[in-house]
Amino acid sequence: MDPLSALRDFTIRGELDKIVRVNDEFRFASDYSFPCSVETAYRSKQGNLYTLETLVYYIKNHHVKHTEYLQNARTQGITSVTFPDRKPLLDYLTGKVSSSDAIEFLVPQNPKFPDLPSVDEYRPEDPVIVGAAMDAVDEDDGFKDSTNVDYMTMIRAIERPLKDRESLLECKNRNFYNVLVTSTKREEERQRLESQQRKDGLVAKSRLMGSDDRGLVGYGDDLGYDANPKPKMHLKGGKIGEGVPIILVPSAFQTLITIYNVKEFLEDGVFIPTDVKVKQMKGARPDCVTVQKKFSRDRDRVVTAYEVRDKPSALKSEDWDRVVAVFVLGKEWQFKDWPFKDHVEIFNKIIGFYMRFEDDSLESAKNVKQWNVKIISISKNKRHQDRAAALEVWDRLEEFVRSRSHS
Repeated sequence: MDPLSALRDFTIRGELDKIVRVNDEFRFASDYSFPCSVETAYRSKQGNLYTLETLVYYIKNHHVKHTEYLQNARTQGITSVTFPDRKPLLDYLTGKVSSSDAIEFLVPQNPKFPDLPSVDEYRPEDPVIVGAAMDAVDEDDGFKDSTNVDYMTMIRAIERPLKDRESLLECKNRNFYNVLVTSTKREEERQRLESQQRKDGLVAKSRLMGSDDRGLVGYGDDLGYDANPKPKMHLKGGKIGEGVPIILVPSAFQTLITIYNVKEFLEDGVFIPTDVKVKQMKGARPDCVTVQKKFSRDRDRVVTAYEVRDKPSALKSEDWDRVVAVFVLGKEWQFKDWPFKDHVEIFNKIIGFYMRFEDDSLESAKNVKQWNVKIISISKNKRHQDRAAALEVWDRLEEFVRSRSHS
């Protein structure tokens, strides 16, 4: 690499501190070394070629005022860069421009090819040497002087190495922090989704109604421990079927509790309006949500998982054995095609809840009052009261499940 290109490369990479003068030569780290007095390819507007010593001193002191720079250079016996050359030279060395008319890369003449025309200068953006080499080729006989043609020597005579393999791989002055941040966020999001899926899927399957294989320890000391698994129980006998119990919620948006906000209400004791949750949601609408009782007045109780669904028509006959609760809308059509004779049978085998705002008129709950349904009232604005309402739902539900399991 020629001195000017080496100096420009180290300047762009911000490694001027690695250019060290040792006696009468400059050492560019461990990559190159050049005599201090060697002429570079940069020609002054006055006609002379600047030496490497002049350019190194200038680029390391270009921030100094020109008058002070001239005085310091004169004191150290170094030829200075003229004022008209300062800005074009700085722009080239710092990479703001890729070439300059002041640059004259001299190409050595190859004595082995005397027929090649003489080229006075060579610039990276103007590879005229290729054309000159083609002029030396005869269409019929190949090279005019075909005796002992050394093609590699011809190529090396006009090539100009820019970077080696190691410098290309260093990627200096490149910041990959944004790539790291983006990939880290994606990995965290992937882990969060996997964790949520395990919680909503695998955990629910492993935690059945108080765990059949553990009995109902914690629901009452009089129940004791049952080491024998219980056989499947059917609704006909008034008991709960085998598997994760199911809570049904309305699919209509006019009810307070839907599949969108049931998890926050039952797990965290906080009511979030459905329309707000829908705007916050990312991805497809959930068909099934798993909820667990995360807060309790009795911390020693066994945590039970429940599936929450809003499409009763998708339930199979064996799935109905697992339905333990329903949040009612207050409309008759909600129970259309349910496998029960009437409301009496429904609410004898499934506990019902009706959610309402405490300042709503009682007329809206006229149908509900005729059913065996527990009315739960919450405030429109006082969210700190939601926890008590959620606890009331859990207490009623657990009491109902215990009575059905041991009736």
